Amino acid sequence: MKWSFALLVLALVVILPLSAFSQSALPRMVSVEPTEGKAGDVLTITGENLEKSNVAEVYFTDGKDDIKLQVLEQTATTLKAKVPAGCKKGRWALMILTAGKDPKLIEQPVKFTVQ
Repeated sequence: MKWSFALLVLALVVILPLSAFSQSALPRMVSVEPTEGKAGDVLTITGENLEKSNVAEVYFTDGKDDIKLQVLEQTATTLKAKVPAGCKKGRWALMILTAGKDPKLIEQPVKFTVQ
């Protein structure tokens, strides 16, 4: 009986508070289709944890410039975004701004070439 009470106290004091601070899973992009195109084209990005509760915004980045994409549709595994008008030509990495209390920009290993 004493061990059961000790385990209950341990759960209440240690485990439950830790779970309150756990964050949702990090979003991750794994592919984009098409891999090249022009302004106005719609990209289909696949991955995991891409829903609005995890991903607030999507950008192109080249290490110097960041260009916000217009998100058209968003689910847990698919995100559709439009290549913005006036986007300069070149090879861009996709980058996510996470949602939540402590947003972070996370560059993804997915590339798109603007022609």
